[in-house]
Amino acid sequence: MSKTQQADDEIHEDQLLNFLVNALDEEVALTLAENAEIDAEDIYEVLVGACADGTSVSTLCEKSEDAPHENSVLYHLRTKFDLETLEQVGNALLQKDVLDVLPQQVEVVSDLHLRPYYGDEDGTDGLYHSQAKRGTTAFHAYATLYARVKNKRYTLAVRRLEDGDTASSVLAEFLGILDSLDLEVKAVFLDREFYDSKCLTLLQAHNHAYVMPIVRWGQTIKQELSEGWSRVIQHDMTA
Repeated sequence: MSKTQQADDEIHEDQLLNFLVNALDEEVALTLAENAEIDAEDIYEVLVGACADGTSVSTLCEKSEDAPHENSVLYHLRTKFDLETLEQVGNALLQKDVLDVLPQQVEVVSDLHLRPYYGDEDGTDGLYHSQAKRGTTAFHAYATLYARVKNKRYTLAVRRLEDGDTASSVLAEFLGILDSLDLEVKAVFLDREFYDSKCLTLLQAHNHAYVMPIVRWGQTIKQELSEGWSRVIQHDMTA
């Protein structure tokens, strides 16, 4: 006779995996052909595992003995999902429970992330192109919005970047999300990618206190910054 495992106060890896896979399976429709060698749960297990390990789908499938072939997973990811719908559903899931645990006042942080792409130049459709960094101009790019409470992050939204997206267009969407949530924003912290006149105008229009690094463009600002930090300066942006 089998013994029932007693519940404890810890969250186990397999429990978390099952919870995430079931949540995705319920919220994101994925229809496969009857003769498909894998099912939706197989694909979601690979996705969750790759995210947890901080690796790629290809690497996870290659290293895992019981994972489906990477080509099968990648094929379905590329052909079965509408990315815009997937992003909306994902952000709704992120906000679904986290809002219940946040205090009324929060600090909010937004970052732009550029992950270099070093693959075939013919395979850059859908990637984000920017100034050359780390030996490439093509990137897997995304922006994140999260609340920071006692040095812990609570993700509120993730947005994929494509060619044509700008820092100000991303910030406008994120500020719109904040306006729709029942939160009082104490301050907005942004990375240096948001340092331009359009982003500053948006922040002022939404009346948010904000902090961001200054990019040292031009001799005037370089001279100002070289004279010390504990002071107030006035600087006009021309672009």
